[in-house]
Amino acid sequence: MKPAPTSRRRYDDFRDAYRRGRLDVPAATDAKPEPPARSERRRHLARYVGWLRPHVPALAVLLALAAVQAALDMLPPLFLRYVVDRVLLPEGLSAGTRLGRLNLAGVAFLVVILSSRTLDALRGYRQRLLNSKVVLSLRRALYERLLFLPLQNLSDMKTGGIISRLSGDVDTTTGLLQMAVISPVLSLLRLTIAVTILFSLNWRLALTALAVIPGVMAVSLIVARRVRPIYRAIREDESEVDGRVAETFGGIRVVRAFRGEAREERDYAVGHDTVLRKSLFAHRRELLLWTAWGGLIALVDLVIVWYGGTLQIESGATVGDIMAFQGYMFLLLNPVWQIVNSFSEMQRSLAAMGRVFEVLVMPADKPDAPGAPEAPEVVEEIRFENVSFEYRAGEPVVRDFDLVVPGGSVVALVGRSGAGKTTVTDLVARFHDPTRGRLLVNGVDVRGLRLRSYRELLGLVQQEVFLFDGTIRDNLSYGRRGASDEEIVDAARRANAHEFISVLPQGYDSQIGERGVKLSGGQRQRLAIARALLAAPQILVMDEATSNLDTESEQLIQQSLGELLRGRTSFVIAHRLSTVAHADIIVVMDAGRIVERGTHDELMRAGGTYHAMVTRQREAMAMGGDGEWR
Repeated sequence: MKPAPTSRRRYDDFRDAYRRGRLDVPAATDAKPEPPARSERRRHLARYVGWLRPHVPALAVLLALAAVQAALDMLPPLFLRYVVDRVLLPEGLSAGTRLGRLNLAGVAFLVVILSSRTLDALRGYRQRLLNSKVVLSLRRALYERLLFLPLQNLSDMKTGGIISRLSGDVDTTTGLLQMAVISPVLSLLRLTIAVTILFSLNWRLALTALAVIPGVMAVSLIVARRVRPIYRAIREDESEVDGRVAETFGGIRVVRAFRGEAREERDYAVGHDTVLRKSLFAHRRELLLWTAWGGLIALVDLVIVWYGGTLQIESGATVGDIMAFQGYMFLLLNPVWQIVNSFSEMQRSLAAMGRVFEVLVMPADKPDAPGAPEAPEVVEEIRFENVSFEYRAGEPVVRDFDLVVPGGSVVALVGRSGAGKTTVTDLVARFHDPTRGRLLVNGVDVRGLRLRSYRELLGLVQQEVFLFDGTIRDNLSYGRRGASDEEIVDAARRANAHEFISVLPQGYDSQIGERGVKLSGGQRQRLAIARALLAAPQILVMDEATSNLDTESEQLIQQSLGELLRGRTSFVIAHRLSTVAHADIIVVMDAGRIVERGTHDELMRAGGTYHAMVTRQREAMAMGGDGEWR
């Protein structure tokens, strides 16, 4: 296997893509071409504005507070001008008059300062409150959408990508409220006030000082736009690293068993080193902005003192005018810088927003048709009519599957690995819908039923048991939240789980750890069966549900499986003869097709594929094997 590329190689490839303008070019797919990035950003911004509409009153109050504060912040240079020209420099004024004017200006200045700081604190709190509400609504909407996305979409995003969108991307997106709304509006207001005052003081000095700003501002905006794709690439790399971390610790036993610690550590370091290199790459470009604005401030300050001094000598400006100009140019350049900087910072928010809204616009998995009926309360028949299914176009994994299952029957699906057994049960559970053909319940296509009501008919016990981090009680009642303690205990008894639960330190309130790590495989499997029992489903899917049980545990649970399956339409995937021999219908599959069907006795008399599988199993058991179908 070829070694993974170094961070330097990945960084060089990134720089090459950046220079060629390919960072925002979508990968070639069979889908229709993506719209231009600019149009896509506009749509994202329009959607974001839609999220802000319920908060318009709060946003209006926030902008009003900001406007008043901006007006107050424009007053200090006028106080300085008043003190210089009306208190300190005029000749012929008595000390008392000077002191009176100075005290009056000082008190007024103090009131302005206190009012401005109070408004700033109030505005900051209300802005934090508004940000929190927008974050909450956006994160809840994103989480809800993720819960209902097709499984394939979730698989493509990976766990790390999902977590990255829910946490970092949503938090970064909320910066748009400040950078795209509040900061530009406030800065434009301050800019308007400052320019108005500057021209009212001395129009010639104002024109001279403002002449250098437009060019630098245009260059800054161009540089800021070029930074956006870099931050999107950084967010994608961070998502990839997060996903790898989740996989590493989710499979830590495999990592340690195959001595993969050093490789995982290297991949983690390479991933973060690549992110660091890209961040510094973006930072170097932003340095152009900061350097330009630092030089601009020094240049404007020099112009004001130099040209203002010339005007003062020629009686065209007062000393107070020059000092006020210096103050106002700072107040002028600050909002101009904030506007430019907001474009730079907004690139990060836009990159994150694109990742969030690309999920929000994904279609939900199997949406209900308008007026779709509820699923039936009792399953009388399940019928497969010429069902085929493809994960990838042109590669069917289930082919021409025809089967009629009377309500309350037990159907056993057997065959080699990859025969399509699990896919058939996934179709029953509506994790997928047929590519061709129909799956009918009581004569109604399941695609026409309300998905939630149909899933209420289902119970699921899988080979890979998934348990949540929490108590045994919480896990058992996951499919039936209102279950009483007596019902929970009864389900555990029927699954032969009560005995081992009772000896745990906290019994049913014992914490089982993430994925039930504190329990054995057999204990986890019995909890999964008890969970299905408690849900009392009409349709039961058991995917090799006894494969993780030892012989003693399996013997215990077989006693309760008869009661579990009785009266329910059940689909059982199992390799052990003890599980499938008493099924009402045994379906033998190969390459996605049904090759045999019937009862155990019928298929044994036929002497076909099923007979051969049973013979091999018995021979394996006689030789001390595990007794599973192969």
